[in-house]
This record gives sequence, C-alpha cells and structure tokens, in this order.
Amino acid sequence: MPSTQAIRRRIRSARNVAQITRAVQLVASSRMRRAQERVAQSRPYAEQLQKLLSRVATQADGLDDQPLMQAREVKRALIVLVTPDRGLAGALNSNTTKRAAELAKELTRQYSGVNLELSFLAIGRKGRDFLARNRQNIIAEFTQLGDQPKSADVRAIARTITDAYIGEQIDLAMLVYPKFVSMVAQTPTVTQLLPVQPPEASAERGATPEYIFEPDIASIFNELLPRYVETLIYQPLLETVASFYSAQMIAMKNATDSANDLLADLTLTYNKIRQTSITTQILEVVSGAEALR
Repeated sequence: MPSTQAIRRRIRSARNVAQITRAVQLVASSRMRRAQERVAQSRPYAEQLQKLLSRVATQADGLDDQPLMQAREVKRALIVLVTPDRGLAGALNSNTTKRAAELAKELTRQYSGVNLELSFLAIGRKGRDFLARNRQNIIAEFTQLGDQPKSADVRAIARTITDAYIGEQIDLAMLVYPKFVSMVAQTPTVTQLLPVQPPEASAERGATPEYIFEPDIASIFNELLPRYVETLIYQPLLETVASFYSAQMIAMKNATDSANDLLADLTLTYNKIRQTSITTQILEVVSGAEALR
C-alpha cells in the first residue's frame, strides 16, 4: 500500500492538472465563440462569390484558355495540408493528417500509370511536423498565422500554389482541412483547388436575370478566378481555427473531469489509509494500557 506522503503528492499533482486544464478550457471556450462568429460571417461571402463565378462562367467564352482552369494529364500532384499550430485538441490533428495520408494513397493508386510525383504544402505547425517526420516533399510551409489570418498571408499561399500550377510544376492541387460542423464535430474535408472547377449554377425559381458586364465578361472572370482561389484557402483557415478551439475545449473538459475523478479516488484512498493508521495507533495504545495493568 502506498504511503500517505506519496498519495499527498499525487493529490497535489492531480489538483494542479485539473486547474491547468480548466483554465485552458475556459480560454478555448471564449476564443471558440469568436472563431465561430468569423466562420459564420465569412460563409455568406464565399457562397455569393461561388454563385457569381457560376453565373459568369455560364456566359463567358474561352474558359479553356484560362491557365487556372486548364486540366492536363496529372503527373505531379500537390496536397495542401491545413492544421492548427498547437496541440491539446484531442484527435483533431491526427484525424486531419491521417486523411491527408489517405488522400496521398488514393492519388497514387488513381494515377499509378504515370508514376505520380507527390508534394505537400503545409499550413500549420502540426501538419508540418507530421510531414517532416514522414520525410515527405514539402515545397513550402506557412505557420503562426494566428486566429485571424491576414489577407496578405492568404495571397502569399494562393500565389505559391497558382504559380506552381501555371509553371507546370504541379498538375493538380488538393486541400485537406478540418471542417467545422459543430462544437462536438469536426470533419476532415478534401477540396480541389486546381484546376479550378466553377461551381454549377443552382436552379433558381423564375428566369435567370441578365447582367451587363463592364468592361467585359472576360476581364471580370480573370479577376474573379484569383479571388475565388483565395476564398477556397481563406475559408478553410477560419474553419480550422474554429475546429481547433472546439476540439480543445472538449478535450480539456474531459481532462478536467478525469483529473477530478482521480482526485476524488486519491482523496478516498488517503482517508482510508489515515483511518487505518489511526485505528492501528489506538489499538496499540489500548494494548499497551492493558499490558501495564
């Protein structure tokens, strides 16, 4: 049976762990709300941009001439892996990196006849560390983007990917990120970045309105495409932040509950040992008194 001193040390450790995890849980809860608000505010913009691009794509001619939309034989593929910079978020990071590894195997099987060259672009320290441990080809990495990614950082990421595609260094770009579904659900999601696939126009009631484009529809489409690619990157960054704080809050709550349960068990064990020790001492005193009679 452990000594009372050893149990007291374990009680102090459990209490300290519970205090730390509780503090992290509260911080994650506060930041999660703000992250959820940013995701909710940005989704309408992304949806409207998709609708605008689909309307313009149906009326624009010569889309095959757009370098970001030219599909070609896939010999070199790029996987953009988006993960948080920090841990203590349960299985969020491992699930996302596992999905990226599965996607790499899927692409290798799909294009097995051309000896596919696979490379990665890491956004987030956890994904970067995972790729480095597995000795993958990382062409670029972007870390410490913060809870509110700046437009300059998003443009830099988009420019790196689009330049590689236009320069025919890659023929396909896929993005993997943890999509925020709810506070308790974050789903690893795969999205195709390049070549750009304009979303299909949704069937709306009534006649489709006709627009007058200035200066011309081709110029507008040329401006929309880069913005669309940036949106395909920016929205997953916000989704990742919201997913991280949601997963961290749940993980820290579970850790706090486990520490409190352990603390209760240790306290009960400590009281039993003390009670046994006190009872033994009383019996020794009584036995000594009886012996002196």
